[in-house]
Amino acid sequence: MYSWLNKKLLSLRECFSREASFRWFVILVIGFMLRQDHLGVTSIIRCLDLNPCFYETMLHFFRSNAWKIDRLTKEWIRLVARTGLLFTENLMPILIGDGVKAAKEARYMPCVKRHYQESETVSKAAYIFGHMFGAIGILVGNSKKLFCVPLSIRIHDGDKQIKKWGGNDTGCESHVVRTIRDACSAVKVLGMKSILLLDRYYLSVPALMAIIDEETRAGKSLLSVVMRAKRNPTAYLDPIPNKRGRPRIKGEKVKISNLFETCLSEFTEAAVTLYGKDETVKYYCCDLLWGKKLYQKLRFVLVLKGDSKSIFVSTDLSLTPEQILKLYGYRFKIECSFREFKQVVAGFSYRFWSLFMPKLNRFAKSGHDCLESVTDEHAQKRILLAFKAIEGFVMVASIAFGLLQMCALQFAEEITAPKFRWVRTRSNEIPSEATTSHFMGKTIFRTIAQRHDLAIMRFIFLRQSHAFEISAVADLHDAS
Repeated sequence: MYSWLNKKLLSLRECFSREASFRWFVILVIGFMLRQDHLGVTSIIRCLDLNPCFYETMLHFFRSNAWKIDRLTKEWIRLVARTGLLFTENLMPILIGDGVKAAKEARYMPCVKRHYQESETVSKAAYIFGHMFGAIGILVGNSKKLFCVPLSIRIHDGDKQIKKWGGNDTGCESHVVRTIRDACSAVKVLGMKSILLLDRYYLSVPALMAIIDEETRAGKSLLSVVMRAKRNPTAYLDPIPNKRGRPRIKGEKVKISNLFETCLSEFTEAAVTLYGKDETVKYYCCDLLWGKKLYQKLRFVLVLKGDSKSIFVSTDLSLTPEQILKLYGYRFKIECSFREFKQVVAGFSYRFWSLFMPKLNRFAKSGHDCLESVTDEHAQKRILLAFKAIEGFVMVASIAFGLLQMCALQFAEEITAPKFRWVRTRSNEIPSEATTSHFMGKTIFRTIAQRHDLAIMRFIFLRQSHAFEISAVADLHDAS
């Protein structure tokens, strides 16, 4: 397993202009993979027994100009694609997009805003202060177990001024549109048309327009989107040709929720796979025009399962209703990834801030951006570095988390063979991310001592406390 990790991490060397920065990147990735406490960079120093004098150096890595997040993201996507673990449908990889909020109470941290936090498990929703991230993941695995590997997790709200300082106008776009553009960017790197799974929140005209725009620029089809519809969408029949005047672009209006009653006799009963389980449902499929002033033809699938009613949508008219239902069941994998990303690698445990940031006003009106008052170029550069450090921290944690998932798939027998960790019920042959992380924590120091041929092990050894002390003693001996 460590030989495989060594090969994969070394393949990312070209993303760094300096060797020292790359070595710190490797150390941080390994530290994220096996640390047991989640207190920022200090936990990585503790879990790898690094010399504490390197604390400031590790913090500086995230603000370093020796690497760019965009380039690292592209190489990471290529690395995931080369593993041969991608899960496909009709020979198309399956991407999953969603948003996630990270609560932060810092007063001098860039892009902290007030967000409305909804919860299905808590009766009363609340407002929180923090960051809004947009995430794109890709399904890897097999019929035994599937993981959603994060490809990119970027801040999607509150960065309008920061993007403007960097000469980028994407900060003016909504979270929905930016999620679509991130998915299209990933597809361009993968080099093959993909399926994108989204929640009902993303069914909007701007999202479909963004797909059309990206496909026009690329000159080819990029995405087939499968998502859930809102409770009562309105669509239109095909237009009836008229003899005079301008051709019609839409036909009669259709309330899709009414079809559950008017077309009940046309529902088909079938056994489909929902969330990994075989279920018997009734469905009705129809292709209708949707979207005001857009009127794109979408495939709607109305599903009856007992008393519950659901409506699913696909932009790909070649997908069968059974495939659409099965594909949407995979969307929940990104929710599982968010949970493990927070609990196993603590990917949102960053603490980067800048004294040049205006102090956060918790009582400011909605829409107020404190960064508009920052006009000094030096202050802007320092805030940009803090912003890069936040996104860089999350990106490095995403790579570590994805490597944990792929190690669990490829080296399941190696990880589960020794009885090093008691588990009351083994639910699957493939270990979880937490089990894989625990296995690394138990074996990493033995591997560092035995496998000096692995570059990633040498990087860690040369910065450990005992190695640093031995080197210091040797220098004093030579001087005497």
